[in-house]
Amino acid sequence: MSIGKLIAISAPSGCGKTTIAKAILAKHPEILFSVSATTRPIRNGEVNGKDYFFLTKLEFENRIKDGGLVEWEEIYGNYYGTLKSEIHKALDNGRSMMFDVDVKGALSIRRNFPKDSVLVFIEPPDMEVLIERLKNRKTENAETLKRRLDRVPMELEQGSQFDFKVVNDDLDAAIAQVDEIVKKIL
Repeated sequence: MSIGKLIAISAPSGCGKTTIAKAILAKHPEILFSVSATTRPIRNGEVNGKDYFFLTKLEFENRIKDGGLVEWEEIYGNYYGTLKSEIHKALDNGRSMMFDVDVKGALSIRRNFPKDSVLVFIEPPDMEVLIERLKNRKTENAETLKRRLDRVPMELEQGSQFDFKVVNDDLDAAIAQVDEIVKKIL
């Protein structure tokens, strides 16, 4: 039986981690995608169980109490977390799984699965580019944008603990770099 790996991709908001993760998953259909649970409102086009498991605050808090999450975090007033059952199912079947999570979530996965996890941190080329990307995606109001930007120094500092760092100044090049990392570890 093959041995699965847990590949966590993290970045500050607006650095392209979701786009990169989706590109890698398209190149490697053998890798499962970890669908996170969240209490944030569903966005247009998102599908429950595919993009996220959308839970009520009470449902999420019950999962916390029951130990059903490998990691969880409250970010911007909403909970986000990774279901322990999904990770065990993948590893028990020798499957690799990719995570699109914040830095604290990735480090929690590392703490829980130190021999199975590989952490990849996506960095912006600079703060001006990051601010422009966040403004251009038009999903942030001024208050949310400020909260996301206030969090960047902490995320960059924690990113220093990751196994690999990739600067996303050119999306295709960043995808290629992450793809090379994935090929080495699988």
